[in-house]
Amino acid sequence: MTDRKNFKFELLIVFALSLGASAVYSVVSIIAKLTAKSGLAAQTTLINGALAEREWLDLTYQLLSVFFGLAPVALALYFLWQSTGKPFSAIGLTPESPINWLSRGFLLAAAIGIPGIGLYIVARMLGWSSKVVPAELPNYWWAVPVLLLAAVRAALLEEVLVVGYLFDRLERMGVSVKNQMLISAGLRASYHLYQGFAGFVGNFVMGLAFGWAYRRWGRVMPLVFAHFILDAVSFVGYALIGKSLPLP
Repeated sequence: MTDRKNFKFELLIVFALSLGASAVYSVVSIIAKLTAKSGLAAQTTLINGALAEREWLDLTYQLLSVFFGLAPVALALYFLWQSTGKPFSAIGLTPESPINWLSRGFLLAAAIGIPGIGLYIVARMLGWSSKVVPAELPNYWWAVPVLLLAAVRAALLEEVLVVGYLFDRLERMGVSVKNQMLISAGLRASYHLYQGFAGFVGNFVMGLAFGWAYRRWGRVMPLVFAHFILDAVSFVGYALIGKSLPLP
């Protein structure tokens, strides 16, 4: 009983400092968008934008955002180390068998990314989503590397916390596999709600798929790689050619 209580406190602390807080802000954001005079469809959601007018200061803020954004990952790994002694191997965040996790990562990315684009387009046409701008940075030499770092941060933050760490703690608390997957997918969907209902539905499905993959493979590494591919293509692709694409 004591361990179960401790794990609950752990989860509250880790997610209050990271994606749980993002979920709360996301709910407030979607309410604000829905109640605005212009409506949801007329609004734009920017994911990666400039943080300062001066180039050197913008780069500094961008790098600080990546660095401190990974702090919750370090905290979750620390808690895993306390209970397992081997935090990286406990959730499969290791580089062994690269062909295995690279191929599975590509497969996951394709399975999620291609239908996801279609879902977004349909949602935009129906007015169920704001216009999502993945990246809008000035044309600095460091823009692409920073966007790739942002993709690494997002991949590690979400997959280590919402899959590897969360599944481990829920398992130790006696939560069923089915409920582990639903809780994980629900949390993932909730902190993407700021994008609109397409972001919510798409990420809920992604959460179920990633949860299933993790339970089947026992490794979070393919999930991290797949998430990195999805975000890297989205961020860098939009920065390079996004404005020329006929997206709604």
